[in-house]
Amino acid sequence: MVLVITAALAPVAQPAQAALPLAGKIVALNPGHDGGNSSHPIFINRIIYAGNGLWKACDTVGTTTRAGYSEHALTWDVANRTAAILRTEGAKVVLTRGTDTGAGPCVNTRAEFANASLANAVVSLHGDGSFVTGARGFHVIYPGAASTPYALRQSSTRLALKLRAGFAHTASMPYANYVAGGTALQARSDLAGLNLTKRPAVFIEMGNMKNSTDAAIMTTPAGRQRLARGVAAGITAFLTS
Repeated sequence: MVLVITAALAPVAQPAQAALPLAGKIVALNPGHDGGNSSHPIFINRIIYAGNGLWKACDTVGTTTRAGYSEHALTWDVANRTAAILRTEGAKVVLTRGTDTGAGPCVNTRAEFANASLANAVVSLHGDGSFVTGARGFHVIYPGAASTPYALRQSSTRLALKLRAGFAHTASMPYANYVAGGTALQARSDLAGLNLTKRPAVFIEMGNMKNSTDAAIMTTPAGRQRLARGVAAGITAFLTS
């Protein structure tokens, strides 16, 4: 009789999976305006507290390209594209509105939502509507109110700088040539989304919708994907630095 002894095979070590770069991070994206705003003037024109001692309208309709492509459609599409990119990097992403057919939410409600999400970064997406001849390019807006706590101003400014760099490089968009002295950075104290948000927060005007060159980018799926990659690049740089 032959006795066969078999040794237990040692488990093969599996290579450790690298953690996704944005694992554990929360991003709030605020796509400006809404598709039903123009049909609900009483609602969007009601006055709300915008912080820093200011009272303003709940929301606005937003602008359009000269051919009629709307800002609300632009921001909604870019927000969803950006969210998809950030989620592949491990981030939890929340949007301040769930459709492009409703009215609002009011700008103060959007800020409250961002606060409740405990977001590590809050980015409001917009397209500008300047009729200045030759005006094109993007700019980033950060909190300028003296009432904003110092640490929050510092973190929001750092987010603005990272977003400016990421968007310029990845979206290949130039700095705005008609605002902020050509620096693409503007401090403002009149925006509820900055005054009322208690998390690091900025706005980005992704280009001038009245400019034919910028509009050509904004009105194509490939162009909006390019803008989304730029926004995502800036947010990722901020959250990983």
